[in-house]
Amino acid sequence: MIPRPLRDGGSSPPYCSADPNKRDGTCRLTAETELMSAFLPGFDALPPEIPIFPLSGALLLPEGKLPLNIFEPRYLAMVEDSLSAGRLMGMIQPDPSQPRVAGESQVFKVGCLGRLTSFSEAEDGRFLITLTGVIRFRITEELAVHRGYRRVRAEYGDFGHDLVLDAPPPRIDRAELLGAIRPYFRAHGIEANWEAVEQTGDAMLVTTLCMVCPFDSREKQALLEAEEPEARAAMLIALMQMGSHGMAPEGRPS
Repeated sequence: MIPRPLRDGGSSPPYCSADPNKRDGTCRLTAETELMSAFLPGFDALPPEIPIFPLSGALLLPEGKLPLNIFEPRYLAMVEDSLSAGRLMGMIQPDPSQPRVAGESQVFKVGCLGRLTSFSEAEDGRFLITLTGVIRFRITEELAVHRGYRRVRAEYGDFGHDLVLDAPPPRIDRAELLGAIRPYFRAHGIEANWEAVEQTGDAMLVTTLCMVCPFDSREKQALLEAEEPEARAAMLIALMQMGSHGMAPEGRPS
């Protein structure tokens, strides 16, 4: 239920609309994000109460895209309700360190609000959707269950910068990032379109790798809660290096 790593045939990352050949991450306000911003709520219009989809290992980050296969009745109901209420829902992970309460897992306190940007219905009644990350949130209170799915009161104040689409590009050591990818992918049997990896801008590459790499739930939560993009990138590189089982980096993918 999580997206595959970068492969042939995958969707292309957004690039700078002023210069389509500028793929070094120096422009974040692309044609795609500029169009997306027209449909996003302003900070003051963010919903104070949201449905949540607890799913271990499924990480959504702002501007990231998460495809989901929805089949449980309560989550089918949640998607139906979201379609008529701003198309917004929260992705969050269960907290494995906490015991279940009344049969339900307890969840981490920080998740990511997503906007439903793609929807189709399969012949067997499943919903195939894509969520695009909007802004992280912090749970302040869990509310009564509605139509079988969970709802929370969300607070966004710590994460307002997630909505700044034209922020300066993060300062990321791209050579170190690229040098960590190949041994990690080889160690985990992950195939990749290396040309796409090379061409993807720094910020989007970090977001995509954080979401698709098979880190455990605590590691993914740490990536989600990283305060700055630079800190998230440094953590991602460290996790890939540790996950390569001592394999030496081989430099840039080719």
